[in-house]
Amino acid sequence: MTAAPGSITGPVSAPLAGTNPSVCAWVVTVAVGGPLPLLDYRHEGPPPLPGTRVTVPLGRRTKVGVVIATGSESSHHGPLRPITAVLDAAPVVTAPVLALLLWAASYYHHAPGDAVMHGVPLAMRNGATPALQPPVRWRATVADAAGLGRAPAQAAALAQLQALPNGCEEHDLAPLGIARSVLRELQRKGLVTCRADAAPPQFADHVPVELTAEQGSARRALIGALGGYKAFVLQGVTGSGKTEVYLQAIDAVLRRGGQALVLVPEIALTPQTLARFIARFPRTVVSHSAVSDTERARIHLRCLAGELDVLIGTRSAIFAPLPRLALIVVDEEHDSSFKQQDGFRYSARDLAIKRARDEGIPVVAGSATPALETLHNAARGRYRTLRLTARPGRAAMPALRIIDVRGETLEDGLCRRLLDAIGQRLGNGEQALVFLNRRGFAPTLQCQRCGWIAQCPHCDVRLTLHKQPPQLLCHHCDARRPLPRACPECHTSELLQRGVGTQRVEDALVRAFPDTPVLRIDRDVARRKDRLEQRFDVIRSGRPAILVGTQMIAKGHHFAAVTLAAVVNADGGLFSADYRGPERTAQIIVQVAGRAGREERPGELWLQTSHPEHPVIAALARGGYEAFAALALAERAEVGLPPFTALALLRADAPAAEDARTYLEQLLATAPHDRHVQLRGPVPAPIERRADRHRYQLAAMSRSRPALHRMLSTLLDCAKALPGARRVRFSVDVDPADTF
Repeated sequence: MTAAPGSITGPVSAPLAGTNPSVCAWVVTVAVGGPLPLLDYRHEGPPPLPGTRVTVPLGRRTKVGVVIATGSESSHHGPLRPITAVLDAAPVVTAPVLALLLWAASYYHHAPGDAVMHGVPLAMRNGATPALQPPVRWRATVADAAGLGRAPAQAAALAQLQALPNGCEEHDLAPLGIARSVLRELQRKGLVTCRADAAPPQFADHVPVELTAEQGSARRALIGALGGYKAFVLQGVTGSGKTEVYLQAIDAVLRRGGQALVLVPEIALTPQTLARFIARFPRTVVSHSAVSDTERARIHLRCLAGELDVLIGTRSAIFAPLPRLALIVVDEEHDSSFKQQDGFRYSARDLAIKRARDEGIPVVAGSATPALETLHNAARGRYRTLRLTARPGRAAMPALRIIDVRGETLEDGLCRRLLDAIGQRLGNGEQALVFLNRRGFAPTLQCQRCGWIAQCPHCDVRLTLHKQPPQLLCHHCDARRPLPRACPECHTSELLQRGVGTQRVEDALVRAFPDTPVLRIDRDVARRKDRLEQRFDVIRSGRPAILVGTQMIAKGHHFAAVTLAAVVNADGGLFSADYRGPERTAQIIVQVAGRAGREERPGELWLQTSHPEHPVIAALARGGYEAFAALALAERAEVGLPPFTALALLRADAPAAEDARTYLEQLLATAPHDRHVQLRGPVPAPIERRADRHRYQLAAMSRSRPALHRMLSTLLDCAKALPGARRVRFSVDVDPADTF
């Protein structure tokens, strides 16, 4: 009844020579969601095509599955159950995507039934087939925003629509930062329209952007590669114009009748950048978390029908059915959110390379701070590097100012020299940005008398103190506790707030600069899109202001008036238990620096650290990200870490720590000896207990990727037969993005 993962990728021979296929019984191999192999069923009548949906019996239930292949034989010994119904006349998962999903299931050692269903939107996995309807588009009907002086939100929304010659689709409003309620008010005033109408033209009129010599060279390389496979790394300093290179390459793709796929991190494209795509290519659609299941299904069907020119999406968009796909762009390719962290643990960046190779099209991975794996592949000749080493015009890269805070008196995490520098910039009519990758007010609440610390009752971490709203919050399991008035151990009221988060830095800056807007942007603020956009509007106005936030402000934004960027705690990842900690620290420092001095006014980056002599900081100061990357790659080569070895983590978690640890110990005992593969562990995860489950992991490493995969296949077979398997959740993570 089962087939090997990835072994069947198309139709097999007819059931019987000389028979009528419309009346013969076929063996149909089907992928069904869940931890299942591919399953064989019987079907009488015309054979369903690979990629179509069917309903099949599974136990006492009926499930929706995807046809993998049809043929005449089955490895199952015994009668096959019949398919209940065929839902589609044509495939909803295209052949290239189906092949990609089966390959990914094999590579990531994931159940093929579950993997294949990732190519089908959730609503369609439940059997629905929403009707294709003309999309609802909003358009401006006036040329200016006169009369909206007392309604700044309406004026801003109208200005955004006016910049889009063909308007925008309704489900693109959220990523553009436009509130539907605001548009309804504008509609009532007759300033905008909302209606379902025919698709807009493929292109919108725009003034050609003059490229720098480096941008022009990169554009020519990408366009010259159209029609065949080629992998590029577009390594450009922050603000160097990578997006314009993407846009002009996509323009060439669309003029040849092709489609483009743009993958972005979960911290998605900024509204300004998204607006550039929609203004240039009206048939652009964004797939994002705010889109309903039904609308996601409609986007899927529109992609399949070829109605879209450009699809912009997060990692799951790599499985979108684009029959005329001619170019894939992976923006901010180094971002760890391209790796799925649970369930089907695939890397969208790596699958983008695989899909481009399979479909014979170019792929470009862009970043100011490419992942070390990407740089290693480029050095080996697998990717071609395109460089943008300068910003267009007269904008220069910011100067680096390293502040050794040892011995300094810090005011809520900020040293006096940094505050003075911010004050000078504000006095010049400029803006400042302060980065701290820790939200909340303080990461620790501690009793000064007895030493009690507020700990999460479900995780091995401390609760973070928040003041807006006042509470203790776990950033791992979301457990919440009211703020105690006294220590629960010794009942004293002497509770200390140790460490700093974005809320505390915000308070300190408000006290230091009471006449200047201080705008905090982190996940707590981002839950309300209207508040988020109001704060960005203040920054975009160019008036003196201070922006405080986490990674949400570090990437992709163009803040013309920001001339000073500061990293408050540059040491957080330098001593991380995760070997990628220094790499991520270097990347975030460079990305934060890139927010400053993007126009004619020169910028600077202030870096507060207690370890100015640390090799990561010293390398960045000496030669920027490239100097750091050379140092880090040499260190990883010496100790045998990725990208010089292949790595997989075998994880087990259970309510009882002993169950998780024993399970991996037994698994290790069953492993055959292979001199090409090292098995290390089991050891507790760096955060051993999370959400009341104890987590252990076993590392498998090898310089031979085939040898590693053979070992993983063997261990997975052994794991199924181990005693206690029902008490443990077990998973395999190939090429893990982190070790936590």
